[in-house]
Amino acid sequence: MGSPRIGPNRELKRAIESYWAGRTDKAQLESVAAELRKQTWAELAAAGLDSVPVNTFSYYDHMLDTAVLVGALPARYSAVSDEVDRYFAAARGTAELAPLEMTKWFDTNYHYIVPEIGPGTQFALNPTKVIAELEEAQALGISARPVIVGPLTFLALSKAVDGGAVPISRLDELVAVYAVLLSTLANHGAEWVQFDEPVLATDILDNAADLARHTYSVLGDLSYRPAIFVATYFGELTDALTSLAGTPVEAIGVDLVAGSAATVAAVPALTNKTVVAGIVDGRNVWRTDLESALGTLEKLRESAAHVAVSTSCSTLHVPYTLAAESDIDAALRSWLAFGSEKVIEVATLARALREGREAVAAAIDEATAAIASRKSDPRLRNGDVRARLASILAGGRTRGPAAARRESQNARLNLPALPTTTIGSYPQTVEIRKARAALVAGELDQNEYTNRMKAEVESVIRLQERLGIDVLVHGEPERNDMVQYFAEQLDGFFATVNGWVQSYGTRCVRPPILYGDVARPKPMTVDWATYAQSLTDKPVKGMLTGPVTILAWSFVRDDQPLSETAAQVALAIRDETVDLEAAGIAIIQVDEPALRELLPLRREDKDAYLDWAVSSFRLSTSGVADSTQIHTHLCYSEFGEIIGAIADLDADVTSVEAARSHMEIVEDLTAAGFANSIGPGVYDIHSPRVPDTGEIADGLRAALSAVGPERLWVNPDCGLKTRKTDEVEAALHNMVEAAKQVRAGA
Repeated sequence: MGSPRIGPNRELKRAIESYWAGRTDKAQLESVAAELRKQTWAELAAAGLDSVPVNTFSYYDHMLDTAVLVGALPARYSAVSDEVDRYFAAARGTAELAPLEMTKWFDTNYHYIVPEIGPGTQFALNPTKVIAELEEAQALGISARPVIVGPLTFLALSKAVDGGAVPISRLDELVAVYAVLLSTLANHGAEWVQFDEPVLATDILDNAADLARHTYSVLGDLSYRPAIFVATYFGELTDALTSLAGTPVEAIGVDLVAGSAATVAAVPALTNKTVVAGIVDGRNVWRTDLESALGTLEKLRESAAHVAVSTSCSTLHVPYTLAAESDIDAALRSWLAFGSEKVIEVATLARALREGREAVAAAIDEATAAIASRKSDPRLRNGDVRARLASILAGGRTRGPAAARRESQNARLNLPALPTTTIGSYPQTVEIRKARAALVAGELDQNEYTNRMKAEVESVIRLQERLGIDVLVHGEPERNDMVQYFAEQLDGFFATVNGWVQSYGTRCVRPPILYGDVARPKPMTVDWATYAQSLTDKPVKGMLTGPVTILAWSFVRDDQPLSETAAQVALAIRDETVDLEAAGIAIIQVDEPALRELLPLRREDKDAYLDWAVSSFRLSTSGVADSTQIHTHLCYSEFGEIIGAIADLDADVTSVEAARSHMEIVEDLTAAGFANSIGPGVYDIHSPRVPDTGEIADGLRAALSAVGPERLWVNPDCGLKTRKTDEVEAALHNMVEAAKQVRAGA
């Protein structure tokens, strides 16, 4: 369905960041990009794919690429003359221009740039990128299939601005542009084009089936065009599948990992279509049961004119290859398949369909043995954890009333109105990264590494004291990642060495692999928190990652319900909160930025998810006294559907992303009856732009119109790990000054 673009060794990340820093020019950046595309296409073709996806490469994000393709980049960025710099200005902002909003791509940990559609948006085709990549691939002899975000998904995920109508109301205008695109691609020799329409597997559009029928009837009826493949993924299609089957498109993709083949069998019109069967999981790292998958595919042949084998979605969401991992034990390795291995699985299944099971019998037998090994491995179950968890769950997961907790905490902390704080991390400097690399390479011993990190902690504490911040953090220099750091200390997890996955832009993460029951052998953060607290009289927050986010940002076992796994992780975090409290830490932050991310794509599944997600958070935070203040943090999501759940978390203080969305979340929470304290982000940390004091003060005053001063906290949108030290110091100085102005009624 698509492939990653960061490079197996994060080559694109380094090239882009070097370009941003002015160390390299555009020609050098484009050279790295071209080489990565060439490598990717060659590997896919060599693996045996009959059709290779192109235009899945991006310098930052595929939704932003589509906005450029259809002429929907806001006019304010036209002030940037160079097209590449204009693109990056929209993605991350400049000193003068704020970036576009960013939020999660469906229920994944990938963040997309949110297009703005307003009255001034005039759609117009700009096919330079897609045509250039198509011609690159053709010149290499690649059977290239351009991949483009479909018009329904593009508009459904866009945002109305400047009083404009709901973006989907502009569908006919956009479909006309896509019609021109199809003829343009045909002129350049494209035989197939893939339109990605994952929105059809969700409830985002109330009349999705009718819109799908209309859109793809118009495009399918064009007399001069390539064959059209409508790709859907991340969920089960319902009425939209019947609608698509009734249009002239030649192929329809179905996710058979999140959905079922029975849905396909229920649509007779598919007997005239190619069904692209997403049978290999593109989102998780577990090996495919080839025997079972082949049985599904053979059955599917009865319901379609032709069956093609595919991953369930783009392999953008998994690491490149297992070959880069040297540290995995043989049993665990046998259970896994990363991107390259999944492509081989696709080719193997396709060959089995063409030539019969005997042609690939050895591969099927190997997969069957690995799956049997996984089921019987004793590491998957820990009886002590399960018994203890059952005992705690039977006793309840609640704290005292919020008002009584606030009174107790106010007496203990004695903070000013509008207290200032930050979310957790501070810049991961070159020195920090070099020290960590030296530790991993064995060039630095653990004691020296710890001493260097302690020096960084002290530096961050002193900086916050100089700036006048009220509640401090230790900066997290010792942490490689907010999930991986904990996974490396918990039983049941395995952390990869080179399993990088793109989160957004040049931000890459290494999701750990959660394969068995989770247990905490010893405290994970207590020494760092108590050391930081020993350096200052101001309160220092203990910093933890919540159970839902640890699940969302890991590759999670698929052999039991997520709710059970979440409860096990929550028990480990609960033990850590209790130990932090016992060590004298008065404020503990349990971050859940992924709470919205895992929300199911269908309405009927959402209540059950929110029930266990909230329950796991409360399990992790209900072991401490009422005088200990519990914070949580949520960021870069559309919060509307989970407003009630945010309140149900019952955190004493909730900090949320609000700068790019202009404080909308504060009014939404207030309208929903949210009564605890809130810290709306007052500036966007994903941009190098430093907001001035007046801008931040205006945002705080807007928040105060919905929240009283006794409940309002002042903080950035998110952690500061990715920013430069000078940017952070300047922005935090302005933030503290703005808080002082607003406190004084200025």
